[in-house]
Amino acid sequence: MTGLRQRGFSLLELLVTLLVIVLATSLVTLNIGGGDRDVRLQSTLQQLADAATFALDEAQFSGTDYGLLLVLDLDRGKERYTWQWRQRDPQGWRETTGEREVFAAGALPEGLELQLEIDEVIQSRDTLLLSSANPEPQLIFYASGETQPGAIDIRAKQGGELLWRIEWDLLGNFRLLERGLPPVEDNP
Repeated sequence: MTGLRQRGFSLLELLVTLLVIVLATSLVTLNIGGGDRDVRLQSTLQQLADAATFALDEAQFSGTDYGLLLVLDLDRGKERYTWQWRQRDPQGWRETTGEREVFAAGALPEGLELQLEIDEVIQSRDTLLLSSANPEPQLIFYASGETQPGAIDIRAKQGGELLWRIEWDLLGNFRLLERGLPPVEDNP
């Protein structure tokens, strides 16, 4: 068999192929990394909404009012929104004692703005700053099974784009809405 010559890959061809694979892997990793923040934010907000539903159920079951205290934390010039759960006793509001995992304190990532609306009244940023050693929560889950209707909007600090909205009614039916829009199956 003359004229047929077997040829392998040159070193240059192997290096170019390896470079293309590394670049493609890097781009995929960057895209997944950016989406990871969105997934974590969604998960955090879903946990908050689920804990609020649990708080209302627990309030009815135990006969004790529970509350959600939202706080604008100004730590070393950086703003970050956090929350804490409270329960009411005869002396006033205190940290919750039961279900530590459900009632764990939480925080939003930096770079987000939070706007709280209760009974169609938008709360000012000042209501989210701690002004006393034992502040009263903004959102109360009553032992009667009711809460004040409202919403929490989470926006990007840069540009103000609405990312998520948690809304609830008088009976504590919580919904997490991406970009503030109802899910497709809810649209007529």
